[in-house]
Amino acid sequence: MALHIASVPGSVAAAAVPDSIEAPNFSQPEPKSRQEVLDTFSKSLESAKDTLKKMDDARLTSMWSLTKNGKVLMSVPRIGFIRSVLMNHNYHHRGQLSVYLRMLGVPVPSIYGPSADENPFA
Repeated sequence: MALHIASVPGSVAAAAVPDSIEAPNFSQPEPKSRQEVLDTFSKSLESAKDTLKKMDDARLTSMWSLTKNGKVLMSVPRIGFIRSVLMNHNYHHRGQLSVYLRMLGVPVPSIYGPSADENPFA
């Protein structure tokens, strides 16, 4: 899952370029190292920035579709796809990570201010 999360920015931005894409099959190998995850994320983020800054308001508000075997699964304004998958998808995985940390007994770090594991008055 680590490489999946690290590659989301660039992958989503690239998927937003055409007017329609075929739903992908998600499978990625496990990372070989922490550095591989960090490098993948850095490259993915730069790629996303480069791709998205080339889109003007007209492009961002134009319709984008996801298909499966030629059938339209969803059709939304491109900016809605970007917001939903690029942003909300990461929030989803951050929530998963905080649950995993809690289950492992690892203190949950601050996300939107102090977590229940932090005492701001200590």
